[in-house]
Amino acid sequence: MLTDAHKIISDSIAAVLPDAAVRRALSGRCFPRGVTLVAIGKAAWRMAAAAHDALGNQILRGVVITKYNHSEGPIGNLEIIEAGHPVPDENGIRGAERALELVGGLTKEDTVLFLISGGGSALFELPLESCSLSDLADLTRQLLACGADITEINTLRKRLSAVKGGRFAKASAPAKILSIILSDVLGDPVDAIASGPAAPDSSTCEDVARIVAKYGLSIPAHIHPLLQQETPKRLSDVEICITGSVAALCEAAARSAQSLGYVPLVLTTTLSCEAREAGAMLAAIAREIRRSGQPVRPPCAVIMGGETVVHLRGKGKGGRNQELALAAATGIAGLEDVCIFSLGSDGTDGPTDAAGGIVTGTFAAACKTRGLSIDAVLADNDAYPLLKQMNALLMTGPTGTNVNDVAVLLCK
Repeated sequence: MLTDAHKIISDSIAAVLPDAAVRRALSGRCFPRGVTLVAIGKAAWRMAAAAHDALGNQILRGVVITKYNHSEGPIGNLEIIEAGHPVPDENGIRGAERALELVGGLTKEDTVLFLISGGGSALFELPLESCSLSDLADLTRQLLACGADITEINTLRKRLSAVKGGRFAKASAPAKILSIILSDVLGDPVDAIASGPAAPDSSTCEDVARIVAKYGLSIPAHIHPLLQQETPKRLSDVEICITGSVAALCEAAARSAQSLGYVPLVLTTTLSCEAREAGAMLAAIAREIRRSGQPVRPPCAVIMGGETVVHLRGKGKGGRNQELALAAATGIAGLEDVCIFSLGSDGTDGPTDAAGGIVTGTFAAACKTRGLSIDAVLADNDAYPLLKQMNALLMTGPTGTNVNDVAVLLCK
């Protein structure tokens, strides 16, 4: 089953790589005056490379801003900057400043080719004048630690940024913007993906106040006025094209599983809950399949796509996909021919080099034999060391794409 799992992982990621999608979006387009290219996010390098292959000398200048170790080398005349994620750093600011330099002074005859992928919120950042990078980093850490979802996180980020919430599009005016997006946000809301730098913002100051109150966030006094400023609600000369999403990731997982002899069932492409809850649910489904053959008889593959959250209560090392898999391990203990895995399509799960984790019905017993407590590890949010010790980490390396996560239950 582990061989099957790795085949499904490989096929799923291959299906959502951005290369072909970017080329399709650019097919038939011509830019007589050339384009200024700005690419941001974990998939920025591959998206920019595909655009360079498609347009060649039509790309006059540009900058690619991606996560550390996600660049695969030079791309023509494009400047490549690697920066921090999930917490912004000085390189992300340098990249945003460079992008603003490139689009400054453009005319209405010019075009900005803006390539956006997941991770762009952290990687493409320029705090407003009264907000420091440390202010922004502290707020980001608070939001991540309390389990805020990506839309809530981005709602606050927009208010503190000179490039988010439609403000990059404003800075690019009067040039036209063609924005090609690889979505990592459930439902593909364009103003939430990478915090919507080229999209009218639907969030309001009332939303900001609600989020601050909901999580009891600590907001410095000098930040309060920024949180009360509205973002652009209308933009002109912006064309948006979404090229990929978690739905495509789940569909690819289903096709791969079916080719291996499993009956696929996609439960949801909008999973949004605690990682441990999702793991426990998949384990409960596994037990039900073994008991009654419901909701689908084996051999089967039950697939869920989306993005879970983790409330940080400990000080360990891990990520949401690792927690999901580890939380499922206890629930499937003793079940034969059962496997559960969860991974991030970008190849990195939280602040680790793993994409996720994979467990079977024998995993919990093997941990107990070694004196390892799954409950204690989960309580300390320390899934990575245990999974590594058990050879249960999924290690894909950076994939060049980012369309949320997929979790799969395999039953034979």
